[in-house]
Amino acid sequence: MAAMDQSDIHRICIDDKEIILIGTAHISRESAETVTRVIEETAPDTVCVELDEQRFKALQYRNQWESLNLKQVIRNGQVPFLMANLALSAFQKRMGLQTGTRPGAEMAAAAEAAEKLGLQVELVDRSIRTTLLRVWRKTGFWKKTQIMASLVASLFEKSEINEEELARLRQSDTLSAMLEEMSRMLPSVKSILVDERDLFMAHHIRKAPGKRIVAVLGAAHIPGIKRLLHEEISTKQIEDISDVPPKPLISKIIPWIIPSVVAALFILGFLLGDRQQVAGAALAWVLANGLLSALGTLVALGHPLTILAAFIAAPITSLNPTIGAGFVTGLVQAIVASPTVRDMERLGEDLVVVRGWWKNRLARVLLVFFFSSLGSTAGTFLAFHWLKDLI
Repeated sequence: MAAMDQSDIHRICIDDKEIILIGTAHISRESAETVTRVIEETAPDTVCVELDEQRFKALQYRNQWESLNLKQVIRNGQVPFLMANLALSAFQKRMGLQTGTRPGAEMAAAAEAAEKLGLQVELVDRSIRTTLLRVWRKTGFWKKTQIMASLVASLFEKSEINEEELARLRQSDTLSAMLEEMSRMLPSVKSILVDERDLFMAHHIRKAPGKRIVAVLGAAHIPGIKRLLHEEISTKQIEDISDVPPKPLISKIIPWIIPSVVAALFILGFLLGDRQQVAGAALAWVLANGLLSALGTLVALGHPLTILAAFIAAPITSLNPTIGAGFVTGLVQAIVASPTVRDMERLGEDLVVVRGWWKNRLARVLLVFFFSSLGSTAGTFLAFHWLKDLI
């Protein structure tokens, strides 16, 4: 077992409690070994881990995707959330394969060591769903575009990393510099992903039962949590950062603007313009939406029936703010090319490589949803080239 690196371990005494913070890298074998050793040597009353209920279950039940109701996910409009989750997991898992350690191994090691010694385990992180929704709803359009671009780019990155580089990344000064850079580029994202969670976890670590507490945390959170453990954190602060903001008014209005503008252009063109030109514009609308959505579905290697469904549905759904082309194509793809048990079982492994997204039937349904929606959106804006000539 690797020697314990004392720079990763921070002991804090507050009132009558001793709190031992262990800074880890989520794909580091050495971190998992260190966590186990510290827990065995210190025998704490409680072990706190940087997990929420959902991620803890994911570590416990590695075949969780077998129970995924994909059609329900599509109907509930949760595909973007699921894709973001998968993209992040795939990137982290790909990095983990390079060091021979699965993501979250140190958290699993902490829970296993605590269970072996009969210790209490506290899940102190905020719900991942709350965190991602707060990022999305508190971020402007252009920043959202940057986030999406980063997620997509992460799928194609072939980053190399080893234990030596991980040791460097675990150093607070390096991480602080990284976070400082992130705060300049995307301050709202850094605030929600790091600062708010620091506050949430510091509060729950302080409230953890027992006189001696071991907390296993990603190293990026150590500086903030060390500072916050010495501050008074109110229940109101925790309630505020646990709240999911409502959709901004503009995001509720925008889906209705385009259909309203298109309808108005057709009506004005019919009443005041050349009716033959109106018919041509209507054909352009159908072809632009239908063909580009069908092309997006083809790029995702959708089933021929799904491609046909995209062509038919896109011109209609583009005028209906309550349903998108991806909703239709995703459901059709899930029905005509249903994911198999093998697809469910191998989802985590398949998504590690780019081609796996197209190879795995479950992931392909998500790609069909995404690319058909993207094609329909592009078709809508392209069609305006003809619609604007109606008046």
